[in-house]
Amino acid sequence: MNALTPRVQASVTISDPRPHAVVIGSGFGGLAAAIRLGARGYRVTVLEHLAEPGGRASVFRQDGFTFDAGPTIITAPFLMEELWALAGRNLADDITLHAVSPFYRIHFNDGTQFDCSGDADAMREEVLRLAPDDAQGYEDFIALSEEIYKIGFEKLAHRPFGSWVDMVRILPDLLRLSGYRSVSGLVARKIRDKRLRIALGFHPLLVGGNPLNTSAIYCLILHLERKFGVHFPAGGTGALVRGMVQLIEGQGNRLRTNATVAEILVKDDKATGVQLANGEIIAADIVVSNACAAATYQQLLGGRKRRRWTDRKIARAKFSMGLFVWYFGTSRKFETVPHHTILLGPRHDDLLRDIFDAKILAPDFSLYLHRPTATDPTLAPPGCDGFYVLSPVPNLQRDLDWESQAEPYRQAIEARLNETVLPGLTGAIVTSKIFTPRDFQKNYLSTHGAGFGFAPRLLQSAWFRPHNKSEEVENLFLVGAGTHPGAGVPGVLSSARILDEVVPDANVFSRR
Repeated sequence: MNALTPRVQASVTISDPRPHAVVIGSGFGGLAAAIRLGARGYRVTVLEHLAEPGGRASVFRQDGFTFDAGPTIITAPFLMEELWALAGRNLADDITLHAVSPFYRIHFNDGTQFDCSGDADAMREEVLRLAPDDAQGYEDFIALSEEIYKIGFEKLAHRPFGSWVDMVRILPDLLRLSGYRSVSGLVARKIRDKRLRIALGFHPLLVGGNPLNTSAIYCLILHLERKFGVHFPAGGTGALVRGMVQLIEGQGNRLRTNATVAEILVKDDKATGVQLANGEIIAADIVVSNACAAATYQQLLGGRKRRRWTDRKIARAKFSMGLFVWYFGTSRKFETVPHHTILLGPRHDDLLRDIFDAKILAPDFSLYLHRPTATDPTLAPPGCDGFYVLSPVPNLQRDLDWESQAEPYRQAIEARLNETVLPGLTGAIVTSKIFTPRDFQKNYLSTHGAGFGFAPRLLQSAWFRPHNKSEEVENLFLVGAGTHPGAGVPGVLSSARILDEVVPDANVFSRR
């Protein structure tokens, strides 16, 4: 049995008296939802389209290397600790989290570099070295980031925005904290050096947003990292997926792979279950979709008339960028390369406009290089290194021919890595795999192949985002990157946390 293949528990039978919840998708949001619902007395069935659980956090193995397909860091461990506690276990007994430092090493195109970390003194020294005239502006921005975090994450991220009144209540805070500005715009008010502006303002890209127009409320990510640190699990993020599946099984619930949901079944405006692509019908008291929010409404609800999330509204929405990801392993180790590297190209703002607005596959790029074997060497054969390098690219709203363009684009990235942080790379590559936006569309049912669903703009956040409790169908709930509060591991785990506020107690169904 594959280590990631869930075991069907004998205790889960049709005679189980618990109310039944079906969860569509086994990304972090879906798995977290299943654990929370199991803790509240639901019988839970998680349905996964792929052959292994994890969704964007799935794992693949190739030529002795282990690659995490998606998320590479954990920045709010307490959200994982909560899930383990709900299942009667201790996270530390099952998962070893390694602190990563520096968080990221940023290489600028002029040859300078900047190490981002959680060490306040070390960060001040980095700022003084790179941009001494911005020392006070940096301190002011750090303080502002903390204030934004206290409102944006501590008070808002776990609150369901089911009513426009909820949005009205937070408007004074949004205005006071410059939420109407962009991240880049707010950073620029405090910082003059263009390199430091990038170092303090790139974080929206981690959740699919363009720093030039993502609400400044997302400056909270900077403080989130400083407060809790950046962590990497021993065994990769796939170890967290395996651990969460085991929690679900320990609750007497199950996960089915190779189970593609074709339709959410609705009767009298209430979700009553799902129908799989093979025709099988699974009845449920509630349905939770961890699928792409746009696909949930456009595809899984079929031709049903929708009041808010109509085809027209979704067509007019702004979506996150696409992702080009190259996974590769080398026959030698690159010891001087840290766990996370951001390699910036010659352009910044104009490149972002090409990706998000013009949707042009530009000849230049900025790259995120992930070297997990810097922290966990067991993810590669002895003496080897495993990597993935990610380049933000246009999503599929612009018809790019990835069949012909993928390999030339990969070769250009390889050349760039060769001449910068990985000299001698070409002769050392022993395994390789590419993911393009087409793969995101196929594997994750991602609308337009977008890497993170709806873009995190102000008018697509909180109440303006698809609600955690569906506005279209009763007993249908949404978790994951496409709903509130948004993308990123903390975001999708928080979306599952909101279910505690909006999903009825299990005894409501038991009494029927």
